[in-house]
Amino acid sequence: MRIGEIAALVGVTPRAVRHYHHVGLLPEPARRANGYREYGVRDAVALARIRRLTELGLGLDEVRDVIADDAGRELAEVLGELDADLAGQEAGIRARRARLAGILARADQGPLPADAPLSPELADVFGRLETGPESPLAVRDRELVALLDTVAEPGERERLLGAVRAVAEEPGAVERAREVYALLDALADADPADPRVPEAARALAACLPPDPTGTAAPADSDGHPFLRAFLADLAPAQAAAVRQAMRLWAEGTA
Repeated sequence: MRIGEIAALVGVTPRAVRHYHHVGLLPEPARRANGYREYGVRDAVALARIRRLTELGLGLDEVRDVIADDAGRELAEVLGELDADLAGQEAGIRARRARLAGILARADQGPLPADAPLSPELADVFGRLETGPESPLAVRDRELVALLDTVAEPGERERLLGAVRAVAEEPGAVERAREVYALLDALADADPADPRVPEAARALAACLPPDPTGTAAPADSDGHPFLRAFLADLAPAQAAAVRQAMRLWAEGTA
């Protein structure tokens, strides 16, 4: 059989066959005098096994491990890990659908807010921390938290909601939030060396919940991609204030 014939027989593309050769999953058969590869039944059996394993969701490295174990002892372990991973994905999908059902139920009662879709928990927290439409930075922060609420893994999402909820439940939270946003909004056109930057940083740090682990690292290194993107979206003086605030928070000196 030629490469196109074995590919059609097994139900893959010739390009896939060549890729399996390239990564070492499928040994290359001998070539005929005319230079074409000549595939036999054993090659078709091996190729069909690769296809079955990849359709189960295994990556090519995992397929290689399974194939290397001729007795198949590792296959049950690999498939068990795959089953656990799929179960986790199913649980995540169910959780997202439950949140979507809550949002759709709210839509039946009237128009959704502009920053929808929000989970009911986050909508409740935002309702407590309403700082008014006059703060552009407050609107941006709401959008940022809503994004994290949507894309974060369940564990991270719960930690995020817990932190925001802890701030919202503190006495005088709304007043302090308005004060902080006023200080930060005033830095929109300021220089990072403006003397108002430390004042805004102290006010912001005082609003942050304590680090429960006591191991938070200073944020001024901008090491996390999301943090870099967040700070890049701020005015220079605002970014400087946020960096200082997070340093104070990490050091526990807020």
